[in-house]
Amino acid sequence: MASWVAMDEACRLLGVRPQTVYAYVSRGKLEVMPDPADSRRSLYRAEDIAALARRKQAGRKHETLAANALFGAEPSIPTALCTFVRGRPYYRGQDVIGLARSATVEEVAQLLWGAVQAVDFSVAPAAREGKAGRVAAFTGLAALAATGHSTRGRLTRVLHTEGQGLVGQLATAFGARPGRQPLHTRFAQGWRQPAEVAGLLRTALVLLVDHELTSSAFAARIAASTGASLPACLLAGLTTLSGPLHGDASGRVQALIDEVERSGDDEVVARYLSTGSPLAGFGHHLYPDGDPRAAALLALFEPPPVIARFIRNVTHHTGLQPNIDVALAALVSHCRLPADAAFGLFATARSVGLLAHSLEQLGTAEVIRPRGRYVGPLPDAGPGARPPAP
Repeated sequence: MASWVAMDEACRLLGVRPQTVYAYVSRGKLEVMPDPADSRRSLYRAEDIAALARRKQAGRKHETLAANALFGAEPSIPTALCTFVRGRPYYRGQDVIGLARSATVEEVAQLLWGAVQAVDFSVAPAAREGKAGRVAAFTGLAALAATGHSTRGRLTRVLHTEGQGLVGQLATAFGARPGRQPLHTRFAQGWRQPAEVAGLLRTALVLLVDHELTSSAFAARIAASTGASLPACLLAGLTTLSGPLHGDASGRVQALIDEVERSGDDEVVARYLSTGSPLAGFGHHLYPDGDPRAAALLALFEPPPVIARFIRNVTHHTGLQPNIDVALAALVSHCRLPADAAFGLFATARSVGLLAHSLEQLGTAEVIRPRGRYVGPLPDAGPGARPPAP
């Protein structure tokens, strides 16, 4: 019979931090189950921990170490922007859930950028061309990336001013009304929403600003390490964010909700569970006990009945809690926001974090250039080479 241990014991046996244990779980190397005595806690399979500890003690070859720098459990790039402690995210040591209760995204930007002056995203925003949405956002940013100046040899305060304009332009492209108000108010006005919805948008924006070294943050840092312009760094990050397995996961959740509205949640949940298919928007490898960002946002409004019932049904059958993508989809449905509003909010908020990562990367002189480990056919030795021994 398998034996199980708590998080503290797992960390002690492996000599790692909790986030490393969460990463082992997400990669299928460590089995987890709810603690029968406390549903808020998790237990970890002792046999899996012992196997991981043996492999760690045996040592790792050079190529394994190199691969883990990109795909491993431990971060390979030092950052002071965001981390996770006891299942909660922190921006520069400040609890994100606490910040989301009252802070604006402008205040969070000042914190993450280390700006001396207050951040103002209404600084010279460019006029939007065409219909609001991701086409306008990416087209405008690409034009700026094609003509932007390198980040090297420029004062930080100048880069902060440029970053403010980029975020302001991006928000306008996604439908925020131009003006001097904070971003959440501008979005509410652009989407014809009352003041109470503006408060919900403020909370969502703050919760979405950063999430440590994500794929999009890594892409932005790679661009920044080469001296690329700020709009180029932001474009590199946002194109990565646009993938359905990253920032556009809310689109997969919306497709799932559309299924539920057509067929009913019982039928949809049963179909997914019978085939072993994952339900988009539920569970998160960093938050085995539930995504606190989703809980904080969902606590502020009542999701439409069909979505609320679906969440209860999935949680009952899988034990998985909704993550921030489900919360965003529920918010869009509750407020009847534009179809692509979830991605617009995510991309605009995360642009603040992507710029923070780009600015932080400028503090190092090295270009990020990982090596490939060749696994293809052996190269042709060319004319005159000795044939292989029989």
